[in-house]
Amino acid sequence: MIQRIQSLYLLLTTLLSLLFLNGSFLSFFNKTGAVIKITFKGIEEGSTTQGFALIDKLLPLSIVLILISALSLITIFFFKKRAVQIWLSGILIGLVSFLILACGHSSYLIMTKYSGEIVPGVKMALPFLMLIFSILAYRGIKKDDQLVKSNDRLR
Repeated sequence: MIQRIQSLYLLLTTLLSLLFLNGSFLSFFNKTGAVIKITFKGIEEGSTTQGFALIDKLLPLSIVLILISALSLITIFFFKKRAVQIWLSGILIGLVSFLILACGHSSYLIMTKYSGEIVPGVKMALPFLMLIFSILAYRGIKKDDQLVKSNDRLR
């Protein structure tokens, strides 16, 4: 249910992951003055006046983004089955960690292949916030599970 704090953390993870589905989440400037950005579709290059062209597709990154948003939303509705919820939130932590590694690899690829310099932005911190919220949700679910198990021992 939504009144549990871990459900709020999972909801925040879902909302943050949905922010990645539109717009760019990493931007770079090339030496020629072109803008290179990583979007949900892939790597795009161009300028705001001429438009952007898709250079490379990042299918694994897109799949991970969809899986994170779907899995964090599904995990909320398993509030009666804490063991399944713990398992799903563990997978969610792994997916968010993979997202951070994939973003880092893509950034390194753009910096070396296209000689791009990263432009700091707000969306750079979102994967780390998603990881923190996922870990907090996992800890909250574990705490609830331990509380229920300790109450069962008292009976």
